[in-house]
Amino acid sequence: MEIFNTQSILREKRWVWIDSDKGISIILVGFGHCLAILQNRGLALDSYPAITYLSVFLYGFRMPLFFIVSGVFISGGLKKKGLKGYSLYRADTIFYPLLVWGFIEITFSLLTSRFTHNGTTPISYLNLLIDARKTGHFWYLNSLFFISVIYAVTRAWLKIKPPQQLILGLILYTISAYIHINDLNAGSLTDIFEYYIFFSIGDLISNTVLDQESVRRFSSFKIFFPLLAVFLVLQYRFASYNMHGGLDGINYVEHKMPLFFLLEALVGCTISVNFSFLLQKYNAMRFLRVIGFHSLYIYCMQIIIMTIARVVLVNVLKITYIPLLVITIWTSGIVIPIAIYNFCMQLKMWWLFTFRQPKNKATIAQTTHAEEIAPPLKASVS
Repeated sequence: MEIFNTQSILREKRWVWIDSDKGISIILVGFGHCLAILQNRGLALDSYPAITYLSVFLYGFRMPLFFIVSGVFISGGLKKKGLKGYSLYRADTIFYPLLVWGFIEITFSLLTSRFTHNGTTPISYLNLLIDARKTGHFWYLNSLFFISVIYAVTRAWLKIKPPQQLILGLILYTISAYIHINDLNAGSLTDIFEYYIFFSIGDLISNTVLDQESVRRFSSFKIFFPLLAVFLVLQYRFASYNMHGGLDGINYVEHKMPLFFLLEALVGCTISVNFSFLLQKYNAMRFLRVIGFHSLYIYCMQIIIMTIARVVLVNVLKITYIPLLVITIWTSGIVIPIAIYNFCMQLKMWWLFTFRQPKNKATIAQTTHAEEIAPPLKASVS
């Protein structure tokens, strides 16, 4: 059994930079989740300020990047599948995992609540739909699904083109900024309004980033290093604000400085995409492609796996050395979900991830990531 499905993924005709980019993003997300899992557990995290600072420094652009990447494929998805087919596809690959893994995680939290006092209640099941932030990381799947469907409807029925979608995204972003600044509560609508703009940007730039000649043109260190300089300066300021963010904590800039957050996110996404172009050009760090392919499944299982890993390491094995805990829990939250996903597929437990049974093992990847299949770019051929 091939628990990581490496050879199959690397042989597929996929956009190499897309998988690399998603791999980078989910690794950074995992780092943040790892530190969240370790906080308030009586561990000496404060003795390692560099680890906490690094998490804050790399925060901000990783989630917008997922929305941009998803937006890149909507035009092709609508052209290939139509509105009904595309919406069904998103329900299958985004909404269904949200319900299944949200139910599993909330049930797990309810069963352990009297030992951990985690505050989970039966209302958390409903919050998966109406106020997903209260369920933790599942806000992303909630927002991505509803943004995808709303965008598809306005694109197919109302004929709102990408430039006008960007304007709509700016209006919605302004509304979300007002909600955050005034500490209002609009439930899941807040995230939908906030991240719609990033999805629209993905659609707007899709013709460029999916064009072979454009990718070659932007696969340059002459672009990367100036971007890196701007990125480092912005992230330094971003981190300094968030380290003293009061009640908003790590979300201070996002909630109280929306224009700066938008700038920081776009620069961070740009350098991440540029770096992924370079990885594709030089056929480097191929493991990121495997991780990126599984990013959705990693995201769904990550908190559960990391929580179990922390309990085993801290409570059972009595390990309290923070660097070792961070590396071990972080790695487990990336590697184990990949193994579980492929193990489940081998055992025909596909229903944990999709409501449509794959035709056979060879088509699992195409079924779950159909909109991202494409001829390989010449620049990626070694």
